[in-house]
Amino acid sequence: MPSKIFNVTTDSGTPKYKQLILSLLQSIDKGLVNVGDRIPSINAICKEFGLSRDTVLVAYNELKIRGVISSVPGKGYYLASTSTRFKKNIFLLFEEFNVFKEILYNSFIENLNDKANVDIYFHHFNRKVFKELIDNNNGKYTSYIIMPAKFNDAYNVLQQLPENEVYILDQTNAALKKHYPAVYQNFEKDVFNALESGLNLLEKYKKIYFVYPGGKEPVGQLKGFKKFATHYQDKWELEVIETLESHKIKKGEVYIVPNDNDLVTLVKEAKSEKLKIGSDLGIISYNDTPLKEVVADGITTISTDFKEMGRILADMVINSKNELIENQSRLIRRNSL
Repeated sequence: MPSKIFNVTTDSGTPKYKQLILSLLQSIDKGLVNVGDRIPSINAICKEFGLSRDTVLVAYNELKIRGVISSVPGKGYYLASTSTRFKKNIFLLFEEFNVFKEILYNSFIENLNDKANVDIYFHHFNRKVFKELIDNNNGKYTSYIIMPAKFNDAYNVLQQLPENEVYILDQTNAALKKHYPAVYQNFEKDVFNALESGLNLLEKYKKIYFVYPGGKEPVGQLKGFKKFATHYQDKWELEVIETLESHKIKKGEVYIVPNDNDLVTLVKEAKSEKLKIGSDLGIISYNDTPLKEVVADGITTISTDFKEMGRILADMVINSKNELIENQSRLIRRNSL
């Protein structure tokens, strides 16, 4: 049976997940749905509009965080509130959506406390897409939160936006720091400090590899490792490699892997070579997730606090703060080291 409270069209420039949110809010305003009414399941919406489960899940998660809908395990989703008014309209541009970005996003939405409406977009590390999204949405929002990734010329694109409405997230650079507040990671310092804090754990190994394929990984990570290598070159063999392909792992080695695909490869290879992770072979991953707490009895990570980053960002935007805040990072010790 077709849904009367949701609507999605293919000829709209609005993201489909956002169309789901807006159509429900419009249905609430029209009195088509009331508190306590059951709303269609994720599977039903996917089937009716030909959407991916992830698209519908993003919409439902945001509606849940806003308090508009609630879920009852085994029964479904229900309308929890008819409040649809927001004070700020925020443009949020991520490079991609993954587990740790979801933690950041959910924390940001939660800490806005229903004081803003947020539209999320993705540029997927494509500069052309990045520019088009900025160009097409100039003037449509009260605030613009931007993840510029490694685009060194991002300011040339962003300068068309009102300067006091732009906030930089995760990565910044000298040009952006001159003009915009930011909540960011200092990747070079974070890597160096994290490795120094784990010196006692690294002592039992002979060689440390940093697997850096480049591409989307921040260059600060590489600089931080090279700085560490310079300081401790007399203590270990240290080497940067681009890929684990055709690379044979050996006992007494530590691997630092920013890319989670490389993490999976290492865990599989260690099992195949009968190397015990945490004694024969060391692994340090980048960016913590709940799954890394349990994989291979716990993966050691270098990670910022994404939940805290979301909280700081929400406070900055809601209160129009003009600050440069370096989000803290640390080595999270687990059995893989």
